[in-house]
Amino acid sequence: MRPEEIVNLDAYPIMDPDSPAWSDLVGRLRRELDERQYVSLPDFILPAARERAVADALAALPRAHHNSSRRNCYLHRQGDPSLPDDHPRNIMLEASTRMLAYDQFPDDCPVKLLYHWEPVRRMVAGIVGRDRLFDNEDPCQPVNLLCYETGDRSAWHFDSVNAFTMTLMLQASESGGDFEMAPNTRTDDDENHDYVRRVLLGECPEDVVSVAREAGALCIFRGCNSLHRVSPVAGPSTRVMGVFVYEDEPGIVGDPEVNATVYGREVAPG
Repeated sequence: MRPEEIVNLDAYPIMDPDSPAWSDLVGRLRRELDERQYVSLPDFILPAARERAVADALAALPRAHHNSSRRNCYLHRQGDPSLPDDHPRNIMLEASTRMLAYDQFPDDCPVKLLYHWEPVRRMVAGIVGRDRLFDNEDPCQPVNLLCYETGDRSAWHFDSVNAFTMTLMLQASESGGDFEMAPNTRTDDDENHDYVRRVLLGECPEDVVSVAREAGALCIFRGCNSLHRVSPVAGPSTRVMGVFVYEDEPGIVGDPEVNATVYGREVAPG
């Protein structure tokens, strides 16, 4: 399968960055991202590519790392006893996911072909306001397949370092598995702990947005300052999502401690 057979080029004319169609598309999506902190591109990949990617994920699923954890929204396993019990740093939440690292599924899987294709990387750079993006060079991290079975969920959290997150929904669950986001929960200058606490305790549901991510939809969002989660999954179908990691400079590899936590890889002795 060639990259041109993966992307829905009729809806997303991303081949020629000098064309008016490219400029109109990327400009519109960049404005939406800036205004809402997320943007969704429905039917970004074609059905045959999506079905192949799901088949690759399900074949590799027995090798996935089952990551079950109890953390606060800052991804810390321990709270802060000097703070009140209802401080966001002391509100601990359960999460459960199944992660397939980059090297655990085939090199010709459509999500890998998509990840390494320059027109996609160039489109994403334009949407997020970068002159250029580079592939991550870690053995685990560049693009993953994140799977959820019945009862799995992603708890409310902020992304720790990523300026943006890019995901591709490959297969939805029968129920649950909703991607929910509270845009602009905090800022770079204000942790806004009281408001974060209210979101975590469900006291302002009107501020939570459910982002449509049907099968085939690409989503780009800014999760560093916007709390987000995936609600508990139910039903026999595994929820399968591709997660893409691009970098601002070449040659980036991951932290071995992160790989040990997220992918279950052993950390080499120091």
